[in-house]
Amino acid sequence: MKPITKAIIPAAGLGTRMLPISHAVPKEMLPIVDMPAVSFLVEEAVASGIKDILIITSRDKDAMEDFFDYSPEYEAKLLASGKTAEAERIRSIADKANIYFLRQKEARGLGHAVGRARSFVGNEPFCVLYGDDIIFSETPVCRQLMDAYEAYGRPVVGVKPVSMELVSKYCSLKVEKMEGKDNLYFCDDMIEKPKKGQEFSNLSILGRVLLTPEFFDIIDALPPGAGGEIQLTDAMALYAREKGVTALEFEGTRYDMGSKLGFMMANVARAACHEEIKDDFIAFLREFVKGL
Repeated sequence: MKPITKAIIPAAGLGTRMLPISHAVPKEMLPIVDMPAVSFLVEEAVASGIKDILIITSRDKDAMEDFFDYSPEYEAKLLASGKTAEAERIRSIADKANIYFLRQKEARGLGHAVGRARSFVGNEPFCVLYGDDIIFSETPVCRQLMDAYEAYGRPVVGVKPVSMELVSKYCSLKVEKMEGKDNLYFCDDMIEKPKKGQEFSNLSILGRVLLTPEFFDIIDALPPGAGGEIQLTDAMALYAREKGVTALEFEGTRYDMGSKLGFMMANVARAACHEEIKDDFIAFLREFVKGL
C-alpha cells in the first residue's frame, strides 16, 4: 500500500454567500483571528503527514500564493526590531510543505477541479480538503481518514449526521455500520443534493475525502450533475456501487467558511483558545452575552 503524501485543496469558488467582501477578498483568505482560512487546511494536511499540497484556484486569487511565499520585507522589518520569533513564524508559513497552485479556468464543479490534479497526483492515493470546510479536531481529520484507509484499503469519505432538512444541501449516503465500530460504515451508494424522498440516510460528506487514482478516469467520463456541474459525489457514487467505500464519522467540529454564520462561529471558537487573546476575549464574551 502506497503512503499518502499528497493533498488537494479546491479553492476556486466565487464565494457568493460571503458577498460583498468576497468580491474583493477571496473567501479562503478571510481571517480566522490572525490566519487566513486556507492556512488551517494546509496545517491539517501537514500535521497528517502530507508533504505535497496542490491548491486549485481561479482568477483574482493571487493573495493565496502570496501568503505561502517568503516575505523578505516583513522579515527584514521584524528582524530590525529584534522580533526574531515573529520573523521566523512568517518564514515558516512557506516552509510547511511543498505548496503548488493550479487554476481551474472554468467554474465546472468540484469534480472538475479535482480532475485537474491528475498529473500532480500520479498513481498515488490522495486527500481532498474542501476549501469551505474548516475542522478543529484533536487528531487531524486527514490523519483519521488515512488511518481508516490503511486499515481497510478502500477510499474513505469523512461524514457527519445532519438534520434531514439540510441533507438536500449536501449529499446522502447509503451505509451499513461496520461490526464493532461506532464511527465506521461501509457505503455502497450516495446521492448529491437529494430531493425529498431520495435520501438514503442523514449522513453527509462534510469536507474531507481520501481517494485513489482510478477516480480520475471516472471523473473524466462524468456528465454534468446537480447544478450543471461535474460533481465529485457522482464519481464517488459510481465507485461505491461497484466496490464500496469506507465512511468515517470523524472526530472534530466543522465550520462552513462559505457562510457568514460559519465564519463567525469559527472565529469565536478559535479566539477562545488563542494564546495571545483568549483570556481577554472570553472575559469580553461573557460580559457581551449578558446584554443579549
